[in-house]
Amino acid sequence: MLSPELEERLKLLEQKYLELQYKLSSPEVASDREALQRLGKELRELEQVYNTYKEYRKLLSDLEQARELLENKELEELAREEIKNIEGKLEDLEKRLKVLLLPKDPRDGKNVILEIRAGVGGEEAALFTADLLRMYQKYAEEKGWRFSILSSNPTGLGGYREVVALIEGEGVYSRLKFESGVHRVQRVPQTEAGGRIHTSTATVAVLPEADETELHIDPKDLKIETFRASGAGGQYVNTTETAVRITHIPTGITVSCQDERSQFQNRQKALKILYARLKDYFERQKEEEISRERRQQVGTGERSEKIRTYNFPQNRVTDHRINLTIYKLQDVLDGKLDEIIDALIEHDIEERLKAMA
Repeated sequence: MLSPELEERLKLLEQKYLELQYKLSSPEVASDREALQRLGKELRELEQVYNTYKEYRKLLSDLEQARELLENKELEELAREEIKNIEGKLEDLEKRLKVLLLPKDPRDGKNVILEIRAGVGGEEAALFTADLLRMYQKYAEEKGWRFSILSSNPTGLGGYREVVALIEGEGVYSRLKFESGVHRVQRVPQTEAGGRIHTSTATVAVLPEADETELHIDPKDLKIETFRASGAGGQYVNTTETAVRITHIPTGITVSCQDERSQFQNRQKALKILYARLKDYFERQKEEEISRERRQQVGTGERSEKIRTYNFPQNRVTDHRINLTIYKLQDVLDGKLDEIIDALIEHDIEERLKAMA
């Protein structure tokens, strides 16, 4: 059964839903386009909770009627079967209502700045970074999201020391937000002739895209420099200073972009990355003051936390936060990430429900 506190919250939401319906039917709102859109949006947000709670109360009424039939000897067996059936449905609805009442992450609908950096392992780590980039690119294709490279630092063998991408689409952050952390690969490197298995790492950071309206940055706090873009091996890819480096002086956060031939385009991309990094930086400062929220998440999302291992000899992918192991390594690297991501989301919901209880 739902607790009295949750019942009270649901009754208040039900009342609000009915009030919104009444307001939307009034002539005053019907002639006010802005109010119509705003109230309509509020109503849609409450609709699922309202309908689920309505179904829940109907089942409670059915349960009461079924229990009354227990007194009838001829219908007792049928009543017990009906009671068992209704109680199972009620249990499912209770969980669904609790999930619907969980606080929404306002960032879930945002696009994502994805940053992948080579960690321990030299050139093999850089090659693994390229593998992870391809994995997320394939996953974005499957979801119908737009994927574009903002900045990259390639190596001579086809890897990356660092690569930054923008992923745009519906619910991108809600699906990728648990990917932040250290990803580890165990395999025989392409650069290793002796056939020994090596362990290398890459760091993934998933940042919700930020715009200028969310974060005020004083132009005086930005140091903007230009330089010549260079490719792998240090060869110049152009002879003019089109590459841009922007430093936020108070925090020391620096972003460089050189992938575009235009200085303006590189500057715009660098600013997009800088805004996302600064927003993440300030939010992390706030979260350090509220450690309770950290304990409710799947892992901490810290850059130093080892979250997943990709083991080639055993065809195995293990997510260490939820003890999930699947033997479909190539499928995962080909962008088939839903099995892992769905499990992470489900675990996060369970942890938050425990905290609510």
